[in-house]
Amino acid sequence: MQLYSLLLHHHIIFHPFFEVFLHVKMTILMSLFSLQPWFLVYLSMILCVFHVITCEFLRVSRLSGPPTFPIIGCLISFYKNRHRLLDWYTELLAKSSTNTIVVDRIGARRTIVTANPENVKYMLKTNFNNFPKGKPFTEILGDFLGYGIFNVDGELWHTQRKLASHEFSANSMREFVINTLKEEVENRLLPVLDSLAKTSQVVDLQELLRRLAFNMICKVSLGTDRCCLDPSSPDSSLAKAFDMASLISARRGAAPLFLVWKMKKWLGIGSERRLKDAVDVVHEYVEEMMHEKRKQGENYGQDQDLLSRLILAGQEEEVIRDMMISLIMAGRDTTSAAMTWFFWLISRHPEIEQELDKETEFMNDKVLDYESLKELKLLKACLCESMRLYPPVAWDSKHAIADDILPDGTRVQAGDRVTYFPYGMGRTEALWGKDWFEFKPDRWFTEPNFKRGEPKQICPFKFPVFQAGPRVCLGKEMAFIQMKYVVASVLRRFEIRPVRSDQPVFVPLLTAHMAGGLKVSVRQREQLR
Repeated sequence: MQLYSLLLHHHIIFHPFFEVFLHVKMTILMSLFSLQPWFLVYLSMILCVFHVITCEFLRVSRLSGPPTFPIIGCLISFYKNRHRLLDWYTELLAKSSTNTIVVDRIGARRTIVTANPENVKYMLKTNFNNFPKGKPFTEILGDFLGYGIFNVDGELWHTQRKLASHEFSANSMREFVINTLKEEVENRLLPVLDSLAKTSQVVDLQELLRRLAFNMICKVSLGTDRCCLDPSSPDSSLAKAFDMASLISARRGAAPLFLVWKMKKWLGIGSERRLKDAVDVVHEYVEEMMHEKRKQGENYGQDQDLLSRLILAGQEEEVIRDMMISLIMAGRDTTSAAMTWFFWLISRHPEIEQELDKETEFMNDKVLDYESLKELKLLKACLCESMRLYPPVAWDSKHAIADDILPDGTRVQAGDRVTYFPYGMGRTEALWGKDWFEFKPDRWFTEPNFKRGEPKQICPFKFPVFQAGPRVCLGKEMAFIQMKYVVASVLRRFEIRPVRSDQPVFVPLLTAHMAGGLKVSVRQREQLR
């Protein structure tokens, strides 16, 4: 016991856990000579195990992140904060000198979460090949997204990327998107809003925008018209299936213990059963559309939708099906989420809404096409600022193939999950200043006053809302075209006002949304320009 007292006296042991542990070790050592030799072997093995645990605990304790304990890791604090993971991670990152934390808990893969642009650049570009999606990620989303472009690596990803890149960059595709937007907005969305304004009805704007985006992406990707924009009509079975599959797949990734969902899948019960049923609905619909296209023979080659183009390119049916599912999921939820938060934010900043009104005023006599939409610089800045605070994809993960060291010195072990965190990055003082919490479109201009400045080029690794590097979102330009067209069309004719003044809740799934939707009233502008 003198050794124990000596260690404490010289401050070699600081943690209460180790005071108790060392006391136990000293007690055991004092009684060793009274034990049988065979028992000494077992005690030695036990002490070795405890020594390894002690060393690992000391190593982990030196890393930035949540409180971590032997064996269970940070399971306790993770479970306590499971309903506020985004803000919890953001708080932990703010305390880290490198804006990087390590989250290690029993039942889950060791995870490194970073809001450091240099780290993001390293994993998304510099050492891209060492940070693929990885099997753990593709396993979580595999039942829903299959071999789609968002869920594969290697040659299969390169093939789909090359094919999709060619189609998205075609001028004919851009024209097809603009024409589809015009039809959906002018002939459907605006008449619906006009009717709501005349009858003073309250509508869930988030749901309305999601239906609009769903109509749009189904036309662009599948060449089919879902006709589901009317808020009084029930949501389609396909849309409901997408919602269910997205929700359950996202919950898989956030589960405290991954064995739970795997066991439910093996037994075919609960949420995993509902996931299978939802995926079956999605597969059946897309496969039916593929069958209809092929029945048209050579005529489908005249269609402009992506499905027709991919079939014409001779891709395998399963790859085409999964690629379509990925595109529909991304195209449906990302733009609608961004626009929902945009309308809520400008409703709280009437001075910015007035400036947007002036910017769209001169567009009244112009046709909204690709060239005229590029002139809406303040609108784009407002959309970017909205996505900085409320990114459609709050986080994205890769998995390290080999041991590595991030630019900030964080050591990565092979198999680690490495997550870059757009939500936290948008709330990092080191990146956006002490006023990061303010909605300030001026950030996106070269001068403090947007009237004098030009649009500023922001580093994509500081603002990775559309990813960056080789996997940068192919639909980025299409997304801005759609959002600017819809928002400009609405602002020219209507005032959108939320009926509640409280702070909405940001919910991260595969793509984020506003909890409970955004209930708004719609009014005609006093003077139609």
